[in-house]
Order: sequence, then C-alpha cells, then structure tokens
Amino acid sequence: MVDLVEERVSGTADGAAAQAVIASLSSHFGDRLSTGRAIREQHANTITWLANEAPDAVVFVESTEEVQIVVRACAKHGVPVIAFGTGSSLEGQINAPKGGISIDLSRMNRVLAVHPEDLDCVVEPGVTRKQLNDHLRDVGLFFPIDPGADASLGGMASTRASGTNAVRYGTMKDNVIALTAVLANGEVITTARRAKKSSAGYDLTRLFVGAEGTLGIITSLTLRLSGLPEAISAGVCAFPTIREACDAVILTIQSGLPVARIELLDEVQVKACNAYSKLDLAEQPTLFVEFHGTEASVYEQAERFGEIAAEYGGGEFAWATRPEDRSKLWQARHDAYWACLPMKPGAKALATDVCVPLSRLADCVDETKHDIEEMGMVAPIVGHVGDGNFHTVTLVDMEDPHDVAKCKEFIGRMVERALAMGGTATGEHGVGQGKRKYMEAEHGTATLDAMRAVKAALDPQNIMNPGKILP
Repeated sequence: MVDLVEERVSGTADGAAAQAVIASLSSHFGDRLSTGRAIREQHANTITWLANEAPDAVVFVESTEEVQIVVRACAKHGVPVIAFGTGSSLEGQINAPKGGISIDLSRMNRVLAVHPEDLDCVVEPGVTRKQLNDHLRDVGLFFPIDPGADASLGGMASTRASGTNAVRYGTMKDNVIALTAVLANGEVITTARRAKKSSAGYDLTRLFVGAEGTLGIITSLTLRLSGLPEAISAGVCAFPTIREACDAVILTIQSGLPVARIELLDEVQVKACNAYSKLDLAEQPTLFVEFHGTEASVYEQAERFGEIAAEYGGGEFAWATRPEDRSKLWQARHDAYWACLPMKPGAKALATDVCVPLSRLADCVDETKHDIEEMGMVAPIVGHVGDGNFHTVTLVDMEDPHDVAKCKEFIGRMVERALAMGGTATGEHGVGQGKRKYMEAEHGTATLDAMRAVKAALDPQNIMNPGKILP
C-alpha cells in the first residue's frame, strides 16, 4: 500500500519497557488486558485511509482510578498512552506510531447525573451520543451535537466534534461545561464547576476539548443540554448549481434565520445516497434543511427559507414532517461515507474537511468542485455548510501511486485554498496525523511554539498520544 502520510513518526515504544508495563498491569486487569493482534489492530485506525499502527496492548478500563493505574505505569517506563472511544475518528488520532498502551474507555459508559433544572448532565467518556439521548428522552431534553457516527462523548470532546446541528447549537467546545481528566503523571484534575460561566482562572476546559488526548485522558464530562423542540420540520431542495445552493445558504444565515440544520450534497453525493439509502431525489446539488421551534415559528422559518431558495433557482421543497420520514432523510445524510464506496470498487475513502468564513463558502466549494472535475477524481462533496464547513470523500486506489499522488495534490489544494480564504485545515475532523503538516501554515511558528510549551508542561515525557497534532 502506498502511504499518504508524508511525515510518519518513526520507531515504537522500547520493547522491554512496553513488556514491563504489560506485566505490571496484567495482575490488576486480567483478561481486560489484551495483546492479541486482532484486538490491537482494531484499536488503531478502523475506517480511514491511514495505515494501521497498532499499540502493544489494549486495556479495558472501568473507572478513573483504573485510568490512573495505566497512566502511572506508562509514565514510570516512558511508554505512550492512547485513548480509544469508538474508533470513528478520521485523521489517525487512535494510531500508535510509537507503540504503547491503548486505553479503551467504552466500559466507562454510565450517565452519572442529569440536572434537568440546570439543563446539564454528567457522563463518563464511553457514553455515546445515541445512548445519552435515549437516556434523556423522558425528561424532554437532548444533547444536540450530531457528528453522524454514534461516537463516544469523550472522543467527540477530544476531537472538538461538530455535526449537522452545529449551525444552531454550536460544537463540542460550546457544549462542554467542565471535564475531569487524568494527566500524564497520573494526577486527576477537574477543569471547572457546573456554573454556566466563570471568570476564575484559565479556561482549561477549552484546552482539553480538541486536544485529541495529547494532554490527558478525559474520564468524565459535564455537558450542556437543550430542550426537545415542540415542532420539527425537515425538507430537501435541489438547485441548478452548487454555487447557487451555497449562495442560498449564505443569505439564509446572514438573514438571521434560525435554521437548525442545513446540509449540502453535490449531485455526485445525491446519486450515491439515492442508490445506497433508496431515495429518489433529483440528482442535482441539494440542501437538506431542518427547523426547530413552535408550530408557528417552524412554519414561518420554512416559508422564509423557501423564498430565499427560490431567489437562487431552488426547486420545490419536499417536506418530511413525520418522524420516520425525517429519520430516513438524516440517516441517508449520515450514511454518506458508506454510500460513496460503491462508486469506485476496491478504493479507499479519504474523508477530509475544511472550514472557511461563511462569505467565502460559495467560492471555496465551487473551486474545489472545479478541481475535482479537472483532475478526473471521484470525490463527492457534502457539508455542514451553515457554518462554512464542508467535506470531500475522495475515493483512492491505494495500490496506484499516480492515484495517490493526485489525491495528495487535491487535498493540498483544498487546504491551501481554505487557509488563503481565512479558513482552517479542519473544521471538525481534527488534526491527528493526517493534518499535522498544515499546522504551521495555519498557526505560524510562534503559536505552535506556545502549543508545544503547553504540551511540554503537562506531558514532559511526551507519552500522551505522541505523533499527533504538533508537527
């Protein structure tokens, strides 16, 4: 396989050190510690294009205290520690390029407390998004961040995840009130109280949200909740061109219309979704939209959006008001990645994203679309365009050096274009291994030095998920 990663961290954990850690942990964890090859490979990359770099062992923990036991053993011997949630990250965050111990947090899956009167809850990191919302249904609340996959909430915080609802409800950084984490020396810190705001000291919560496990391992989260809307209406609208669809999005947001979700699918992605999810949408650039509120406000929002869409050539809306119809629509959107795979049999799907200021969205998407066509690639476009974020799912023959080189050039163009427009190399997938090389261009040397200083202060041995984020 031709490797797309240009800058790979070389070497693995010292074999004797890793074995010493494994030996010290085996008496406590018993059969919850595994060195089997299949388990180890399952805890490296699972659904992405990056090469699988397995840890030396996997430990299934069940408490903060057990995380401390693992981290202290690793710190004693200088062995890397990699946190694992559900394995749905897309930029190599869970790979172990230097070997080490993968801490599987999936058994830390308890909802610890729900405070309906305060609109918040406390959960362990292995609780998944769907599990939490099932738990909250009877109290009329929900957790709105929806990245598509049924990801763990600890993993979502670690990658600063976003998703389809972000245009109205924000991203993980807006919805994590506080968290508890085990540091590289095995100590436990709590970053904040449950108060909705504070000006007491550094904002350590935001520091850990998006740190991808490079500063510590999250063992509990206090999350902001929202009330279930009285009424929900969803629909789809096709446009003549992708630029006109983007322009409709821009005017919608600039007009202050409180749309809950607004997703873009280009005609290639629509065709894939039609085949995979058994839809019958027109194969044109299409917006999926959803409105939350009262019956009256939802009606008004939908009516106003229809007027905006018509200004840009949008066709007649197909509305889905029944819950089962809405679920089918959004499940199709969430299955976009899998829907793309049959379009180039045998190819790997490289899902990547960028984010730009909303005013540059149409330009960025249009120019990216032009690159795809000019380079003869299969790369459907889909995005959470209400906040200027969009994705491509590039299908690559990993055995063909020419195809790989073309893909690398395309991604480079896409990122450089976003940065030139005042945007970012990644809006929600995170940096991991895949986007490390773009960090200096985005942030500059001085900012990266400040990040390195924070990393060195909290993790002087560089054992917390090494080889990620910082180039």
